[in-house]
Amino acid sequence: MLEYSCRASGPAPHCATETAVLDRGLARVSPDAEGHWYALVVQPKHEKAVDEYLRRRGLAALCPTYQARKCWSDRIKVVDLPLFAGYVFSCFSYAQRIVALGTAGVRSIVGFGAKPQPIPEAEIAALQSIRTAGLPMRPWPFLQAGQRVQVVKGCLAGLEGILAREKDSFRVVVSVEMLMRSVAVEVERDCIAPVK
Repeated sequence: MLEYSCRASGPAPHCATETAVLDRGLARVSPDAEGHWYALVVQPKHEKAVDEYLRRRGLAALCPTYQARKCWSDRIKVVDLPLFAGYVFSCFSYAQRIVALGTAGVRSIVGFGAKPQPIPEAEIAALQSIRTAGLPMRPWPFLQAGQRVQVVKGCLAGLEGILAREKDSFRVVVSVEMLMRSVAVEVERDCIAPVK
């Protein structure tokens, strides 16, 4: 069902209700065997508000953003947009799902049938690593096929993903397969090697 298109070095962060908030709204959490990360479907353009509401309710939340230039008739402005438009990641136990679903702006939990499907912690760890690295990133079309690569040096060393090339730059694409969405991070060619 899920392809691990990216793996972070070291153990994946585990889920808990107590969070330590890092720069740019990222939450790293302490170990808890009961909670899992889930993708919540949210109303359009409500990702940041849902992220904030979930945190106020005591749940770990993750809504990574990227900077994009928006052009209006009279100006150009750089704005923060969600990497996964229409989704916010949250960590909660089965009993806490009611709190998550009761949050304003949340429509449902991504799953199969009526059963919520957890996101693998390796994929959450990969998203957190990319976000905290501070490298340029943006949403990327979902890819299933392609050469798998590993970042061998730099702040993303140990990360695995799919190699994509755009003109003269190389990108490692990290996918959340259940959502059919991907994120690309720009890397130097000498920092990556094929996975064996």
